[in-house]
Amino acid sequence: MGQRAAVRPVRAVSGLLDHMVEYLTRQMASHSSRRSFAGRAGAWLTFGSLIPTLPVSRAFAASPAIQARGKPKPPTPFASQAQTTDPTACNYWRYCAIDGYLCASCGGGVHSCPPGTSPSPTSWIGTCFNPADGHSYLVAYRDCCGQDACSQPPCLGMEGDQPSYRPQANNDIIWCFGTGALIYNCSTSVIVGNAT
Repeated sequence: MGQRAAVRPVRAVSGLLDHMVEYLTRQMASHSSRRSFAGRAGAWLTFGSLIPTLPVSRAFAASPAIQARGKPKPPTPFASQAQTTDPTACNYWRYCAIDGYLCASCGGGVHSCPPGTSPSPTSWIGTCFNPADGHSYLVAYRDCCGQDACSQPPCLGMEGDQPSYRPQANNDIIWCFGTGALIYNCSTSVIVGNAT
């Protein structure tokens, strides 16, 4: 007799929950159509599939690039051989995507044209890793035009080089159009901003 008395309250609570769920389901069904339910379910599924594409901080993505000493690992072969002291050498860190003669070796500077030449109004871009501070920078390369080519050996950096149908990242184009003289002399490299 004692067991039956203990089972009755459990059945009563279970029955009450059944009736409440049935009542709420019937209320929802009477106030909404199948189409609206399917539309809402589709919207939630679509929204749920977009969640991974939302912009989030991906600080953990940089962790494989950090070595045991805490120094950033160079991301490319050019960056592993790059130096920061001699801007007249082809392995200077800013020259990762340059193609041509260095203005620093031809009477100009890293970011200035030699006398008698003028910078092109357009440029191509590259992202170069600076081994001194461990950051990557967006670098704009401009051709200096108006005099014959410099007599120094050319440098060829291929990082990020794209085909000519992507001209903003193609280093094979002579960018002297718009300067009044289509004669190429040398190329400069100007840091535009931080790329990391």
